Amino acid sequence: MAGIFQEWGRRAGMMGARVTRVFQNFNLENRAHREIGKAKARSAPRHPTAAAQDNPGKFREEIQKKDEHLHTLLKEVYVDSRDPPMTVKNRDGSLPAKTEERRLAKAGQLGNLDVQTVPKGKISVTEALTLLRNHHHSPNEWTAETIANEYNLELKDVTAVLMYFIPFSVEIFPPQDKKALPPR
Repeated sequence: MAGIFQEWGRRAGMMGARVTRVFQNFNLENRAHREIGKAKARSAPRHPTAAAQDNPGKFREEIQKKDEHLHTLLKEVYVDSRDPPMTVKNRDGSLPAKTEERRLAKAGQLGNLDVQTVPKGKISVTEALTLLRNHHHSPNEWTAETIANEYNLELKDVTAVLMYFIPFSVEIFPPQDKKALPPR
């Protein structure tokens, strides 16, 4: 039954398109000739330019004339400029990279794939998870000050991390009801 209504709706849509196309194309040629035959609108008057004025030489004289007052002010200006020192390039032609202090990362679980060095003031993902877990299990031993000293971090950042980030804790609950459906 639903297929019949879908087919009828599709055909009705096609008929509607045909009807609208007939009305759009009705008397199209006469309407086009009428639009072409209309008088063109007048354009706005042009703003007078230097070329259209009667004395263009007056502007050239004014441009080339020397203003003594401005010339004396310009003579008083003293500009002292020095070239910046040359930047030293490496042997391969690239600019030297910005050197930043780095520290060795704490041992992770990925071995050689883990990050080896970390910039001071930053921590890797594995270190972040480790310090969150350590603080969660023994908050008296792993305080914010201890963590800040251990990982070379700022105390305010460590307190914010400990306050707003909670490590994942996965808990699997055993089934309480024996009447539960067995897996398929």
